[in-house]
Amino acid sequence: MSAPVSGGREGSLEAPTRHPIDWKNPAFYDEAALDKELTRVFDICHGCRRCFSLCNSFPTLFDAIDASSTGELDGVDKKVYWEVVDHCYLCDMCFMTKCPYVPPHPWNIDFPHLMLRAKAVHTKKEGIGFRNKLLASTDTVGAIAGIPVVVEVVNAVNASAVGRKLLDATLGVHPEAPIPKYHSNTARKRLKDLVGTSADDTKGASSVRSTSAEAASNGASPRSAANGAADESAAAAPKRAPMSARAAVMAEMAALEAGEAAPSAPAPKPAALVAQPRKETAAEKLARLEAAAAGESAREAAAVTAASAPAAAAKAAVAEGDAAAKALSGSAGPGAAGAVRPTTGRVAIFTTCYGNRNEPDLDVDLVKILQHNGIDVRLVAKEVCCGMPKLELGDLDSVAGHKEANIPQLMKVIDDGYDIVAPIPSCVLMFKQELPLMFPDDADVKKVQSRIFDPFEYLMLRHRAGLLKTDFKQSLGNVSYHVPCHLRVQNIGLKTRDLLKLVPDTTVDVIERCSGHNGTYAVKKEFRAASVKIGRPVMTRVESAQPAYYASDCPMAGHQIESGMKDAKEPTHPLKLLRIAYGL
Repeated sequence: MSAPVSGGREGSLEAPTRHPIDWKNPAFYDEAALDKELTRVFDICHGCRRCFSLCNSFPTLFDAIDASSTGELDGVDKKVYWEVVDHCYLCDMCFMTKCPYVPPHPWNIDFPHLMLRAKAVHTKKEGIGFRNKLLASTDTVGAIAGIPVVVEVVNAVNASAVGRKLLDATLGVHPEAPIPKYHSNTARKRLKDLVGTSADDTKGASSVRSTSAEAASNGASPRSAANGAADESAAAAPKRAPMSARAAVMAEMAALEAGEAAPSAPAPKPAALVAQPRKETAAEKLARLEAAAAGESAREAAAVTAASAPAAAAKAAVAEGDAAAKALSGSAGPGAAGAVRPTTGRVAIFTTCYGNRNEPDLDVDLVKILQHNGIDVRLVAKEVCCGMPKLELGDLDSVAGHKEANIPQLMKVIDDGYDIVAPIPSCVLMFKQELPLMFPDDADVKKVQSRIFDPFEYLMLRHRAGLLKTDFKQSLGNVSYHVPCHLRVQNIGLKTRDLLKLVPDTTVDVIERCSGHNGTYAVKKEFRAASVKIGRPVMTRVESAQPAYYASDCPMAGHQIESGMKDAKEPTHPLKLLRIAYGL
């Protein structure tokens, strides 16, 4: 029999917490210590079994225990441990939705991060192999496959039966697994002339191409039109116009976040003085300034309302904005219960390697929607893969290299007053959760964590502030909407559903189950059958609904669902649905 696990209470009502990933500590890679922890956690999982319906890691473990001579974990061959590890694709659903023993419970179970540790130990010892290295090198493969002429050959081969047999034989890519097309006319190429990049700001280029009149004719807020006009005249004006209240707040926020004193602020005080009772800390000041910015946005929206609504309604709108600002001033920041992050109305797009080279319409649709709502849009000047494909392999050194390339670029746009939006949930999660846990003491990583948003999260924050247009031109009918695991993990609620439900004559059937795609897992021939089994409930739900559209925020999950249905039409991404509804 396995040794009994000493512990405490059953479950907890406390909010789950995650510990930093101690990946730089040599003890993290100690194989004996890893084996001991795997045994401890697997034995607890055996006694619980609540996660049996999630990924294939748990059935693999439980079936092996049930088939063993002892019926306990001590009768299981240790090679099964690594089969369990291989079936984990770090979706985090066990941690988020099932396990009653996550921290702060004394048993301290974080199954996904234990699997990550095991993958990292294996990678450190054995390497990741040619196939995994190639499949995870999204930037390199995309750059080569996207070369003009070459891209046509690559797409044709990938779409042919002969080509798929070749991929199966050489890379172990299942012939029926969905693989994406490549584009030489990338999202960054398509959008650079339309919105420019953050690097253009340093050259004095305007980030809004339309005039104030054009913005007004499109229904943009007076603030957006005024900002556009100011951008166009800035180069010619010998003196800078006085800053508005909001601009002053944002300037002070940017200075404080960059570690500098704002023009009107006193010199920074020593830490000992800042910490004294009744003295405002830098963090408290930043929270207050963010709240003021949010309140200013709400009051500006109220001013628009006041121009066409009764005085009483306008007064109520202003009061609501003030109340929102007051509530924000007491929030504990991203991740706090009830916390609401203010938005600047200026967005830098992190296109992602998939959005840039495989489905550039994602980024184009996003930009069109943001611009329709009077939001100033830029591209991040330079970007590489977020690092999620490397993380899923346990290649943490490569993840660190990607972080070193991306974080300085993202900090530049934040310092310029931009929020960051990316169209792929896994990429947003990488900056919101995984990098902050890998680099808990990196202030820049924390800052990026606080300023990056899922597209529909951002749009619904604008809606909450009264700044989102709802001038929809076309209904969407019945939509089957799949919520990706890496979006659920962000703990932002069902923002995509909430926004689509604003479209008249539109119903949204929400499906909160794994599609089975999970990075490169579903394309590998040894995991293809398991991936389809995992996604079958989602596929069946969509087929039964016969919706006008089916969608997933993760485009790869959408194609995984498509691959498991007979005579299925292509999925329609929620951003495309919103653009259709707007009539753009």
